[in-house]
Amino acid sequence: MKGAALVVAAIALLVVVALPTPAGLSVAGQRVLAVLAFAIVVWITEAVSYAVSAALVVSLGALLLGAAPPFAKGASTAAGAQLGTSKALGHMLEGFASPAAALVAAAVFLAAAMRHTQLDRRLALLVLRRTGTGPRGILLGAILVGIVLAFFVPSTTARVGAIVPIMGGMVAAFGLARDSRLAACLMITTAQVATIWNVAIKTAAAQNLLAVGLIQQSLGVTISWAMWFRQAAPWAVVMTGVLYVVMRVIVPPEPVGGPEARAAVQAQLAALGPVRAAEWRLIAVAVALLALWSTEGSLHAFDTSTTTLAAVTLLLLPRIGVLSWEEAERLVPWGTVVLFAVGISIGAVLIATGAAAWLARATLGALGVASLSPLAMLAVLSAINVVVHLGFASATSLAATWIPIVLAFVAALQRPDVPALGMVLVQQFVVSFGFLLPVNSPQNMVAYSTGAFTTRDFLRTGVWITLVGYALLLALAATWWRWTGLL
Repeated sequence: MKGAALVVAAIALLVVVALPTPAGLSVAGQRVLAVLAFAIVVWITEAVSYAVSAALVVSLGALLLGAAPPFAKGASTAAGAQLGTSKALGHMLEGFASPAAALVAAAVFLAAAMRHTQLDRRLALLVLRRTGTGPRGILLGAILVGIVLAFFVPSTTARVGAIVPIMGGMVAAFGLARDSRLAACLMITTAQVATIWNVAIKTAAAQNLLAVGLIQQSLGVTISWAMWFRQAAPWAVVMTGVLYVVMRVIVPPEPVGGPEARAAVQAQLAALGPVRAAEWRLIAVAVALLALWSTEGSLHAFDTSTTTLAAVTLLLLPRIGVLSWEEAERLVPWGTVVLFAVGISIGAVLIATGAAAWLARATLGALGVASLSPLAMLAVLSAINVVVHLGFASATSLAATWIPIVLAFVAALQRPDVPALGMVLVQQFVVSFGFLLPVNSPQNMVAYSTGAFTTRDFLRTGVWITLVGYALLLALAATWWRWTGLL
């Protein structure tokens, strides 16, 4: 099956390359669209791992762009001139030099440190101990755990991976089956609350940082942690309440409660033992880092990437740190870092070659989106974004595909009533809308792998969360984001 998907991806690439070059599109632009077509098929079908797909994209991009005419301003226009594979490879590796890529690498190190010390589990258990042991308290605890960890663990998969075993222990403590209503409620909640707070917090998910990198390259605007949070947090706060209601109504847990849950939490805390010195050091670094993130641009001029990288350096130092480089090598998902950097590269090349602008004209322009009012434009773009996400198993790959198109589209509008930054940033919020299917994000699949719920269960809750989230998005566009000057 995966071999067949690779064949389909190769056919898609060859077809795009072989087609006559459309008017208004450069040869280099057509070649990068061919690479994008290949990447999309591979990403959707998961024919190979994301790290391998990144290597394929870089290799194909370097070969195809290298044989295309130069596309940079001022480049040679002589007949038969070629960019050359050396320069093409430089473009395809451009993302590795991005501050956003450094931030992602540092962020996954930080998540690895949390997992290594088990501080993420301790925080989750401490929150659960405070929220009560009835169905409402346990559900509220699952939500609060997801929110707290979103601030300190900059990896969605790592957060959900830490919470899922704890929730499983709670279910087992009541003597319930792994596919009980309580189990389904807690596992779905764990995944959905992680996705909701990915929208709110810049450092909570890799796709956010990819978009930040593309926005900075294209628009020359740096988005601080506090600015992102100020714009997105109202949506996440309201949607957290919506999630609580949806889960209580759609997947009501059994009427359990009592000492079993308290005993389960206490037993898991006891197994962790007292707080170790390494955990205290990690807590100090994490709190200081959160303070630096949230005051960037107001109390100091240190950007998020630099502060996070400095924090990770401390965590790797002898005596001061909490893990060695050898331990970090085993725990860090290097594929995520590689895919992220390549995502920035392909997005930048799409913009530089004019491919993103051509694709925006051929799709969004043909639909008449350019003539709509700003609110209607946002509504259409967001609806397309949600539908397209159904085919992607990674929000990072979706951001690498969608955000360059939106950047090129809004840049070509030249409409003062359509702020480019606001329109693109809101689209990045929607990129995280992986609420509908388990296959729409890695965190969903982590929860789904427990066997606690079916795809139908997830879809029943996800439809309501998506619909309300979409409506709330438009309401904020007409009110809050207009008042703050984002739109």
